[in-house]
Amino acid sequence: MAQEQPIRVGIMGFGQTGRQIYELASRSDDVEIVAIADIGKPEILHYLLCSEVDQPERHELQGNFLVNPKFRARLVQIDLPGEMPWDVFGVDMVIDSTGKFRDVASMQGHLDNGARRVLLRTLPVDGIDRIVIPGINEADARAEDCMISAGSATTTALCLLLHVLSQQFEITCGSMTTIHAYTSDQALQDYAGVDIRRSRSAAKNIIPNTHEAGSWLGQVLPAFDGKILTSALNVPIHEGCLLDVNLVMADAAVTIDQVNDAMRAGAAQLPGIVGVVEDPIVSSDVIGNPHSLLFDAKGTIKAGSNTIKTLSWYENLGHAARLLDVVRLYRKLDVAQEAA
Repeated sequence: MAQEQPIRVGIMGFGQTGRQIYELASRSDDVEIVAIADIGKPEILHYLLCSEVDQPERHELQGNFLVNPKFRARLVQIDLPGEMPWDVFGVDMVIDSTGKFRDVASMQGHLDNGARRVLLRTLPVDGIDRIVIPGINEADARAEDCMISAGSATTTALCLLLHVLSQQFEITCGSMTTIHAYTSDQALQDYAGVDIRRSRSAAKNIIPNTHEAGSWLGQVLPAFDGKILTSALNVPIHEGCLLDVNLVMADAAVTIDQVNDAMRAGAAQLPGIVGVVEDPIVSSDVIGNPHSLLFDAKGTIKAGSNTIKTLSWYENLGHAARLLDVVRLYRKLDVAQEAA
């Protein structure tokens, strides 16, 4: 039997997520990054990649190509989805990791230029074909889907926590605050932006922020539609995020130990996606962890008769891994459709 060809993937945006996707793919046998669209100069993109990976010598810059032992990817200095000729590179899927082009019109630009599908690394702003969270709703995916989102790192972590706990407990409502590392769209010095608070320096402030997870939660977990309030605090650290969730249980008899045991069971069911840590870790300890949710067993508290407070850790690498999981999921759907 002939060996199945690698999935041909294009990346738009070679920021942190794009670089992590590339590095993970460079260590796999089933995903090939064939083209990367970014406004950065090739030598700078190569430099940034090598500054982050464990073995920078694996990655070479040969003209306009990033080359590693698995594949070579063409670097193209293009900024807009409608300008990138994906058909030239024969891509099966484009991962838009810019965080900017979240509307249907922008996603259509990728499709019009030859991409079979486009996958957002964040939440959309319009209704699209599917939001897929690995570990929860892969069965909802269809081969006909063209515009897809894998949520966001925070949305995925929250969905996984609720999914695991709701298998054993009835949850009435709740709230989530992500204590989130500052992001590349924040100013490092006070600078007038579109939002008053986000105009303040990310490097020296805790900045209250909104979060969109609550608005899209019902598409992944319909039972929680409208029941979870979500917000964010951007803090002056570079990596490592903390999910602080308060859940009101229907049964006042639920204990801390029962919640922790439920999460341990969930981690056993979803290896590599959900993990449980028993040690008293801090944010820097989670850097490089590929789980989408690392539940902190020491952080579980019961408040009053019905409220359970949980802490969980996550960082962007786990989300990059889940994006590739979604890419692989759609390859399986295509293969199954072709065999039918």
